[in-house]
Amino acid sequence: MNKAQAWLKAKDLKWRLFSCRPDQMPKIVPPGQPLGSISTKAAKATGILEGTPMIAAASDKACEALGSAGLAAETACLSFGTTATINTTSSNYVEILKHMPAYTAAAPNYYNHEYMIYRGFWMVSWFKEQFAHYEEQLAKTQGIDTEKLLDQAVKDIPAGCMGLMMQPYWSPGVRHPGLEGKGALIGFGDVHTRAHVYRAILEGLAYELKLGFDTIEKRTGKPIKHLRVSGGGSQSDSAMQLTADIFDMPAYRPHL
Repeated sequence: MNKAQAWLKAKDLKWRLFSCRPDQMPKIVPPGQPLGSISTKAAKATGILEGTPMIAAASDKACEALGSAGLAAETACLSFGTTATINTTSSNYVEILKHMPAYTAAAPNYYNHEYMIYRGFWMVSWFKEQFAHYEEQLAKTQGIDTEKLLDQAVKDIPAGCMGLMMQPYWSPGVRHPGLEGKGALIGFGDVHTRAHVYRAILEGLAYELKLGFDTIEKRTGKPIKHLRVSGGGSQSDSAMQLTADIFDMPAYRPHL
């Protein structure tokens, strides 16, 4: 799509590059507008009541920003999900990363200015699978989430993890120039434990999102004054606190 939130004109070179035609594309419908209703066949296949209206939705992160009350350029919405992102919302079309189109927002005629970490808080799941078997078993016996035990373990780890740093590029993707390297844990010493590694993961993700914060401010020319944090990772008090520390501003959950 282009800045007008419409498909490119038929003569545009991009159609040749991707061997597609405008007539092959679906109709663009603004979020919140009706698409149709559930047919008899679809009702039998899904159990959804026949005639139920189908409404156009927005992308997952756009809906998350909307649910976090992130409808202004001065509010940044951090998503601590499998893919970690930072978004602001504006009626201005701005490419945060060159040649990467702005995403359409959940509000019609608005855009999300997004910076993304493809393997974001997925890394917490990766850490649990590879290194936190003891905590997972203990959590089961206590009837609590494994993250609760990991949070307790990192409370006594100082900021900076005593020199241990994590570079959060566990998956290839489009990033800022000069940082197309592989993921890395750097600075190991004999003082480091699994708890240090876990905190280094949280800090590495927060610093990368802070880089996205700075990039969005620079590209849009709008200062960010508020920080909202959602997604599964936002349940971690440790992740929330170190995010507030790294961003040097209050970080709020849009939910209890």
